[in-house]
Order: sequence, then structure tokens, then C-alpha cells
Amino acid sequence: MKKIILMSLMALVALTAGAQKFALLDMEYILKNIPAYERANEQLNQVSKKWQAEVEALNTEAATMYKNYQNEVVFLSEEQKKRRQEDIMGKEKEASELRKKYFGPEGELFKKRESLMSPIQDEIYNAVKDISELRGYSLVLDRSSDGGIIFGSPKIDISNEVLEKLGYSAN
Repeated sequence: MKKIILMSLMALVALTAGAQKFALLDMEYILKNIPAYERANEQLNQVSKKWQAEVEALNTEAATMYKNYQNEVVFLSEEQKKRRQEDIMGKEKEASELRKKYFGPEGELFKKRESLMSPIQDEIYNAVKDISELRGYSLVLDRSSDGGIIFGSPKIDISNEVLEKLGYSAN
């Protein structure tokens, strides 16, 4: 009885899966062929380097303050030591807060990436949606992600079609 139910279930799955159409695309390939994406990435790299330099400057300043403190500690009164230690900790905290402001989960870099990349991603999504509706695809998978796709026939890859719909040519 169990064999019959299992065989029936497998036949049902095979029939319903056969009725649906699938497509693949390679998001990395698509993005590589969109100049606006490359420009956005370059902007993000430049701003990231600038902000990283600001954070490193504060860390260097804190390290210099600490080194000077170590060299002068024997000459300082308890009050001066305490004040210097507070200044050093304040500078380290300032660097930490700046790092969080720029590079934290909801930091400036995240917001900048979102503002630059969202329009590009939305445009790609809309193109994929239009092609899917036109061709009757029930599912479109990204072969470049770690989705576990071992093999996908090039016949069902719509990456070039998405690029064409966006007005770009493939390399």
C-alpha cells in the first residue's frame, strides 16, 4: 500500500513539475555587463577608503597618545595620569563610534550602497519579471548564487535576454 501511495505521489510531482517552466540567469554576469553597476561599485570603494582613512587617523592618534603617555607616565601626577587615560579612552571611543557610524549594519556605507544599488536591482527585477510573464516562467533561479544548482542547460538561461531588455549588450 505504501509503495502505491509513494509511486502515486512521485507521478503527481512529476506531472505538476513538467507543467511548469523554469529559467536560469547569472546575476554576476548581468551586473558585470551593466556600466552603472561598475560605476556604483567604484563610488562605494572610494567613499569606503575615505571613511576608513578617517577611522584609521583617529586610531593612530589614540595610539600616539598612548605611546606618549607610556613615555611620560613616570613624570605625571595621579591626576595627570587619570586625565591622559581618559583622553586616550575618549579618542579610542571616538574611533569606534566613527567606525560604527560608517561601517555598522545600518551605517553610512550600507545606506550609500542601498541608494546606489537599489535602482539597478529594481530595474533588473522588473526586466526578469517582464520576461517571465511573457514566456510563462513559474520560477527563475540565479545560477551565480549558492543555490545548489549543479547543472543548468544554457537553453534556459535568460541572462542575455535580461541584458537586452535593459538596453545592454553582452560581452
